[in-house]
Amino acid sequence: MNAADSAAKWKPSSNPWAIAVVVTLAAFMEILDTTIVNVALPHIAGSLSASNDEATWALTSYLVANGIVLTISGWLSAVIGRKRYFMICIGMFTVCSFLCGIAGSLPQLVVFRLAQGFFGGGMQPSQQSIILDTFPPDKRGGAFAVTAIATIIAPILGPTLGGVVTDTYNWRWIFYANIPVGLIALFFVYVLVEDPPWLSKASAKHIDLIGLGLITLGLGCFQIMLDRGEDDDWFGSPFIVLMAALAVIGVVGAVIWLRIAKNPIVNLDVFKDRNFATGCFCIAATGGVLYSGAIIIPQFAQTVINYTATWAGLILSPGGMVVILLIPVVGLSMRFVQTRIIIATGFFVMGLAFLYSSRLAPSIDFTTLMLMRSAQAAGLAFLFVPISTIAYTTLPRRLNGDATALFSMFRNVFGSIGISISSAMITERTQAHQASLSKWATPFHQPFNELIAAYEKALVAMGRAAGAAHDIAIGQVYQSFRTQAQVLGYSDVFVYVAIVSFSVVPVCFFMTNKKAAARGSAH
Repeated sequence: MNAADSAAKWKPSSNPWAIAVVVTLAAFMEILDTTIVNVALPHIAGSLSASNDEATWALTSYLVANGIVLTISGWLSAVIGRKRYFMICIGMFTVCSFLCGIAGSLPQLVVFRLAQGFFGGGMQPSQQSIILDTFPPDKRGGAFAVTAIATIIAPILGPTLGGVVTDTYNWRWIFYANIPVGLIALFFVYVLVEDPPWLSKASAKHIDLIGLGLITLGLGCFQIMLDRGEDDDWFGSPFIVLMAALAVIGVVGAVIWLRIAKNPIVNLDVFKDRNFATGCFCIAATGGVLYSGAIIIPQFAQTVINYTATWAGLILSPGGMVVILLIPVVGLSMRFVQTRIIIATGFFVMGLAFLYSSRLAPSIDFTTLMLMRSAQAAGLAFLFVPISTIAYTTLPRRLNGDATALFSMFRNVFGSIGISISSAMITERTQAHQASLSKWATPFHQPFNELIAAYEKALVAMGRAAGAAHDIAIGQVYQSFRTQAQVLGYSDVFVYVAIVSFSVVPVCFFMTNKKAAARGSAH
C-alpha cells in the first residue's frame, strides 16, 4: 500500500464524536468570551478607576487580535503543526484568562485581553479543520451540529452568564471560570486529537510578511472602527476616518497582494469553489443577524423598560434551548431535503421572526420578548449546520486550513458589523422619530394640550401643588415621547434585519445540490 492510499484510508484512533466534543469545548470557551464581558464593562470601569468609554478597550483589543488571527490561523497551523498550534492556543488562552482576572489596571487588562484574543482566534478555525479531517463528508452534518452549540449558544449565553457572575460574585470570575475549562480541554485534546498523515507531509509556507502586514492593518483598523464608531460619532471623528481609510488600504491591498504573491499567507483559491464562496456569503449574513439579534433585545430591555443585566440576559436563554432542540431535526431533514433549500428556509424563517420582533411596545412583557428571541433562534437552527456542511463538500482537502480560517473570519467580522450597524441605526432611527413626534408636541395641537391636562389633573389628585403640576406634566409627556421614539427606533431596525434575511434567500440557490457536490468531491 502506497502513502497516498494510506492517507486516504486514515481514520483517527480515538472516537470521532469524543474528538468533536473536546475541540468544541475549547471553541465554546473562546466564543463565550466575545460577549460575556459586555455586561461587565461598567463594573470593570469602576473597579479599575476608568471611564466606561475607556473600559470598552477591553472588548476592542480582544476583537482586533481575534479578527486578525482568524485569517492567518491556517498558515500558523501549517508552520507549527495543527494539534500543537491548537494546544498552544488553548493553553495560552487559559493563562491569559488568569492574567485578565488579576489585572490591577486598565492598561494591563487591555494588554492581556489583546493576548487572549490573539490565542483565542486560532481555536475556531482549528476546531473546524479537525472536524473536517476527522469525519467523512456524509458524517460532517452531525459533527457540525455539535459545533453549532458552541457557535450559536455561546453568544446567547454570554450576556446572561456575564450578568449573573458579575452581579453575584465579581467581574474577575468571568475570566477565572475559563481556567478549569481550558485545562480540561487541553488534557483531552492532547489525549484524543492527532494530525492526519497528509498534514505531517505538508510543507509549511514561508513567512509572507507583506500579506501578514496588510491583513493586520486592514482587519485591525476595521475592528477598531466598528467597535469605537458609535461612541466617537462615526465619520464625525477624525480618528474613525483614519481607521476607515487604513482599513480600506489594508483590505484592498491584502486582496491584491494575495492574488499575485507566489506563496501567500492565505490562499484565496478557495473562493473559486462556488459552494464555499456562497457559503461564506451565507455565514457572513448569519453572523450579522445572530449578533444583531443577540444585542438588540437585551439592549431594548435594559434601556427602554429598565431590566437588570441578568434579566435582560435571561430573555436570550430560551432561544438557546430552541436551537438545541431543532438542530437534530434539521440534521435529519438534510438526508431528504436539498441543503440549499434548508438554508433558504432558515433565512426566510429568520425574516419572519424579525418582522414579528418589530412589534415592540413600551408595555411589552418578558414572555413576549422571550418568544421574539426564540423565534429568531429557530431560524438560526436551520442555518449554521447546513451552511457549514455544504461549504466544504466540493473543496479540495489541501485547502481546508485556509478555508476554515476564512469561513470563521467572515462569521466573526460580519457579526461585529451587525452589532455596530444595528446599534448605530437604533440611535439614528430614534432621533428621526423624536424629530417626527416633536412637531405634534406643541400648544397649537389640541391632543397634546389634552394630554398635558390629563397628566396635570392626575398629579393634582396625587397631592402635587397646582403651580408645579404643569411643569411636571410636560416633563412626563416628554419622557413618554422619548420612550415611544426609542421603541419605534428598535422596531425599524428589526424590520431592516428582516429585509436583509429575506434578501439572502435567492443567493442560497447558487449552491449546488449536496449529493451532486459529494460526487464531485470524489474526483
